[in-house]
Amino acid sequence: MILFQLKCEHDHEFEGWFKDGATYDTQAASGELSCPFCGTANVGKALMAPRLRTSRQKEEAAEKTRQVALAEATRTAMAEIRKQVEANCEHVGTRFAEEARKIHYGETEKRGIYGEASLKETAELIDEGIDVHALPWLDESKKN
Repeated sequence: MILFQLKCEHDHEFEGWFKDGATYDTQAASGELSCPFCGTANVGKALMAPRLRTSRQKEEAAEKTRQVALAEATRTAMAEIRKQVEANCEHVGTRFAEEARKIHYGETEKRGIYGEASLKETAELIDEGIDVHALPWLDESKKN
């Protein structure tokens, strides 16, 4: 995409986005462009200064690129954690605190489990010396 500063025969200036310079040329030659202020089709390119990147803008762009890469790596790692937990542990849903206690106190076989627990339930498990960990769980149904 390319941005051109445009100007009509009545000196109204406005911006126009185009796929490329050739697209602008084609639309201008066929009269497809018109001024949004007065409607005239007599439109041409206006003088415009190039947008130059300063060293600060380059640093900010590099930092944004780094943050995007870090976010993607984090998302990938979280997805792998979820895959491993789902493949190797039993989902006990909202019975997590109850099942964790049964395993800890030897009332049922020792095995890996995962599920949901409230903050209060989690704090109580930790107070009892039961080893639990909150995991970041991406909702796979929500894609950006």
